[in-house]
Amino acid sequence: MNDLKNSKAAASTVTVNRDKFDAPTGNIYEAISITAKRAIQINAEIKKELLEKLEEFATYSDSLEEVFENKEQIEVSKFYEKLPKAHAMAVLEWLEGKIYYRDTSKEI
Repeated sequence: MNDLKNSKAAASTVTVNRDKFDAPTGNIYEAISITAKRAIQINAEIKKELLEKLEEFATYSDSLEEVFENKEQIEVSKFYEKLPKAHAMAVLEWLEGKIYYRDTSKEI
């Protein structure tokens, strides 16, 4: 997970060369599908880690009206909000050749 926190993925939208993006598969739809699946994995990892960290600060009370603000909890949330989006990380991994995939339709 640490490598995701240090990702060099863009924080905003960037244009990607289509020919470079679909070069590994030769099919733009297959490339998008692979990166979308990886983005879902990344998002799940980030969400799991965030929930674990926020659980450390959880305070339970009997009253729903009470709201406790914890500076550390707010800082953790802000850190995760500033991370690049999961799809941007997945696209970067794809372009760097870091995503393993295989075409099961060609297997015997």
